[in-house]
Parts: sequence; structure tokens; C-alpha cells
Amino acid sequence: MKPLRSFFTLLLSLGLLMGSGLTAPVLAMGGELPPVNQPAPEFTLPTNSGDGEVSLSDYLGQWVVVYFYPKDFTSGCTIEAQRFQQDLPKYQDKNAQIIGISVDSVDSHAEFCDSEGLKFPLLADEEGSASKAYGSWMNFFSMRHSFIVDPEGTLRETYVKVRPSVHSKEILARLDELQATS
Repeated sequence: MKPLRSFFTLLLSLGLLMGSGLTAPVLAMGGELPPVNQPAPEFTLPTNSGDGEVSLSDYLGQWVVVYFYPKDFTSGCTIEAQRFQQDLPKYQDKNAQIIGISVDSVDSHAEFCDSEGLKFPLLADEEGSASKAYGSWMNFFSMRHSFIVDPEGTLRETYVKVRPSVHSKEILARLDELQATS
């Protein structure tokens, strides 16, 4: 009887907390997610393109879609990357940059980009620092999570239940909404 009472006490406490206007940290399977409408966590990671490193702050003045994914060359990750590439001109028309992040190496990313014709940066988060900062770290790989960051560097949207085949379209639709209100 005591565990059941503790469970109901916890539920009641959460309900009162949420009803009070205070918010508890949002958790996802990969950890605590950064709060929406707050500055997005900064990162600088190696990439296979450009100057060798990319920072989120490099894209101030643009919308940024930061998507974390488990592994290059796996079916879901390939489909997701292909859809982002397919829609890349639409993102460019919206002044939005796509950035993919996984624990794979720069060399793996280079092969993946060559194989799939990807024209957006993939960043190597081999130690998981960015994945952890975004609540997307799961022991030794990144969870499939995505985030929209506005031109001022504020996190505006979080996606934790991602369906790779339709995710790019979902983000484009949300970008339309966010840009219409900013």
C-alpha cells in the first residue's frame, strides 16, 4: 500500500507543479532536454566540410535545424538525411541551415555525404558533448532528436519522437509557423 501512496503523492506533486505555472525539466530518453525559448546550447565540433570545425554561433542570423542521429549508413539515418537533402532548397529559401550530428568520425561523415550526395554539414560528436547538452546522449550514441534554433540563437522547438521519412516536412511546416510569428 505504501508504494502506491508514494506514486499518487508524486503524481499529485507533479500536477500541482504544472498547475502552478512552474515547469519541471523536460526529460527524454537521452537525458534532460534544453528548455525551449532559452539560448540553445553552444557547440563546436569537427566536420568533414569547410574549415574543419563548425559552431552553432557560426549561424547567428540564420535559422538552424540541429538534428542528432544514431549512425551513418543505417536505414533510418539514411532516409532522414536524404529527406533533408531533398528539401535543402526549401530550407535555403527560409534562411535555414541543416546540421546533422552523430558520434561517427569525420571520415565516416565524409563517406556518408559522398555516398548520399549530402550538401549540409555533418558534425562528429565522438565524445558526446553536444549530444549530452541537448539531452540526446544514450551511452555511446546520439538519439534521434531535432531542434530548431532561431536567428538569435534561441531554441524554439524540440522533436524527440522523430519519424525519419516525414521529419523534414514536419520541420519545414513548423519553420513556416515560427517565421510567420517572428
